[in-house]
Amino acid sequence: MAPIIRCSAPGRAGIIGNPTDMYGGSVLSCSIMERATVTLKPSDRLILDSGTEQCLVESLDDLGLNGDYFDIAKVVLTGSESTDIHAHISWTTEVPFRAGLSGSTALLVSTLAAVLTYRNLQFTPYHMAESARMIEYNHLGVFCGYQDAYMCTFGGINYMDFRGKEFHQPFGEDPYATIEPLSDCLLPITLIITGGQRVSGMVHTPIRERWVAGEPAVVDAYNTIADLARLGKKALLHGHLDELGRLMNENQAISRSLGGSNPEDDHFIALAQKAGALGAKLAGSSGAVMVLHPEPSAMIAAAREAGATDILQPGPNSGLEIHTAAG
Repeated sequence: MAPIIRCSAPGRAGIIGNPTDMYGGSVLSCSIMERATVTLKPSDRLILDSGTEQCLVESLDDLGLNGDYFDIAKVVLTGSESTDIHAHISWTTEVPFRAGLSGSTALLVSTLAAVLTYRNLQFTPYHMAESARMIEYNHLGVFCGYQDAYMCTFGGINYMDFRGKEFHQPFGEDPYATIEPLSDCLLPITLIITGGQRVSGMVHTPIRERWVAGEPAVVDAYNTIADLARLGKKALLHGHLDELGRLMNENQAISRSLGGSNPEDDHFIALAQKAGALGAKLAGSSGAVMVLHPEPSAMIAAAREAGATDILQPGPNSGLEIHTAAG
């Protein structure tokens, strides 16, 4: 009997450098403790199970996208040419919805790993990250960079270099990202979930158009942010938290100047800075603020009082995990 396959992957929070993973830049990023988990069980039919609803797939017509909870599983099946498998695929996630923490990518990576494992196909972490990003970009239609797929696959705290990947070439034609694990560098970081929600493509697409057009303000800004990530790596390795915080604040100021922030998030960034944070910035596109604060208790209390949806403590959580058990 075919085994039961369980795969999970973490969300992520950008420390410095986002969103230059779309522009051949560099990023410091940390996984979070919250994960998406996918379970694949043998079945006589193909069933997609969101936990509250099920979708029976009897033909290719049933794999059309409807903007619902089943779309990620559907694009994995079509993007990996696995529409003919017979399995019950179910999932759960702990990653906050639309908080800029790569919740959809964590689910996509977990689903893809489960399907490929079911088909006995071998893959490296790099191939997994590239495949997941390709499916998200080309099949799900999400305008995204490479940080999410790489972080959900590799986990930990990483310095990542995306030079040569700025023009979104066809799958397999651009270089792999350079991944440098820094998981020994523990950081006093806190995530404030603000409740501000924007789809990442709505944030990134207009700015991308300005970058492609060669607008100097955008090109120079993202070159500067990429440099901040490289400086941030040095500050992190030397334990210079004041400098790391300063670089985070500069990253946020540049992103805000380009329209990459919103009032809800800006409110909590200001609150964190007033409470003594060394640095505070968006962890992704919107909805979560990454805060560098050695003694965050008072700040956390103030954030909860101000209406924060949740408070998370990121950490160098493991990347993609694959477990099999007898069916």
